[in-house]
Amino acid sequence: MTSTAANWQGNSRLITGIVLLVLTFWMFAQSMQAALIPIIARDFGITNDPPQMDLLNFAASITPLFSAACIVAAGGLADRYGRMRFAVIGVVLSVIGSVIVALSTGVNMLIVGRVLQGISAACIMPSTIALVKTWFTGKKQATALTWWSVGSWGGSGFCAILVGLVEPTLGWKAIFWISAVVAIIGLLLMLGTPESKAEPSDKKFDTRGATIFIASLIALVLAVSKGRSWGYGDIRFVGSMAFAIIGLIGFYFVEKRASAWGIAQLVDFSLFKSRGYFGATLSNFLLNAIAGAMVTVNIYLLQGRGLNTAEVATMTITYAVAVLALLPVGQKILFIFGGRLPMVIGTTITFMGVALMSMTSIEDLQLYKILVMAGYAMFGLGLGIYATPSTYTAISSAPQEKAAVAAGIYKLASSLGGAMGVALSLAVYSAFSDLHQAGAAGLRLNVGFGVLALLAILFIIPGQQKSLTLKNA
Repeated sequence: MTSTAANWQGNSRLITGIVLLVLTFWMFAQSMQAALIPIIARDFGITNDPPQMDLLNFAASITPLFSAACIVAAGGLADRYGRMRFAVIGVVLSVIGSVIVALSTGVNMLIVGRVLQGISAACIMPSTIALVKTWFTGKKQATALTWWSVGSWGGSGFCAILVGLVEPTLGWKAIFWISAVVAIIGLLLMLGTPESKAEPSDKKFDTRGATIFIASLIALVLAVSKGRSWGYGDIRFVGSMAFAIIGLIGFYFVEKRASAWGIAQLVDFSLFKSRGYFGATLSNFLLNAIAGAMVTVNIYLLQGRGLNTAEVATMTITYAVAVLALLPVGQKILFIFGGRLPMVIGTTITFMGVALMSMTSIEDLQLYKILVMAGYAMFGLGLGIYATPSTYTAISSAPQEKAAVAAGIYKLASSLGGAMGVALSLAVYSAFSDLHQAGAAGLRLNVGFGVLALLAILFIIPGQQKSLTLKNA
């Protein structure tokens, strides 16, 4: 690492600024997935227009998609040109994207703003994690990562609450005006943080690999999102899926040859030789796919049970409180037992909570609301326990000179998992005419994601782990 102030230490002001930047994606941009889709559909007058509704669903998943598609490239560029610089770029894109969303009058304009929000998140997430790893050490680093998780996991917990508080009185567009202000405040708090970069390299940036990777992921989520309206035998669906599969296979071989061509790998596959990094990253992908459960249950509550946004928001409070309360607990278990045990416990509790929500056949509304609130509480408890141990397991396994790239791949798993989970959940939900069946099917899909995440932890991450001995408490 090179920096302008090698002895500089991170402080609470830096962490607060970072958390606010992370919230612009996880709480504000992701609020569209929480409960805004039916509201925006009514505002745009497209409720009874299936092609436009599919496009709106695509707009909901396109922000995490572009975040996933661009995050590794952004992490590599941040290592090369400066992490603070890319945090600033992320703020600028966040503000512009939020303003476009707030001014949108139709789905097409909305998609443009959502794309910019996704690219913004791709710049912010790996650069801020790398800043945490650079300017904090030992237990202070783990604590800083816990606060980073408050912005991501905790922020996602407040999505529906934000919608319930803001939308009924100020309208849904106010959420994105507020997001722009929050991004600017976060940047102001971070000003004065020294720049940090990886050691200079003679290798060129992997433009070819980045282009193939981004195009392939866009084709993949487009196929998943639009498959129902196109028809799964339609040439557009088949072509998009074929392009995505061939592109991702081609990307792997391009990356394997990158070093021989004098190009810095976009994805350093050697990172996955560490079972700890691989297991944490794969389980992170699968557990983030459960984000589709939040979208599914909230839309089901609005459409299938006739609740309003404020009532839905109230029911998600148990998730927000639980995830924030348990994040420090996950950190303490990490210090005592290592990362694997809290990841197993957290993942199990999470998908069990989603299983409670999937009981849509229960006719009694009050009973079902109790199950959803209990499910949300378990969802939050599980993610709160899982988040810090998973992040620490992954990031601590990476060498310092690859900090932002490793963080980028890890957060790629988060964003791509969220994008695929939401897209697949909405596709499954939309495939049923009976709303109760739709809700059950969409939620059971997410239970499956949780089970797969548990298997990834059990069979990939080493079973024998020592407790962490961290210095500089």
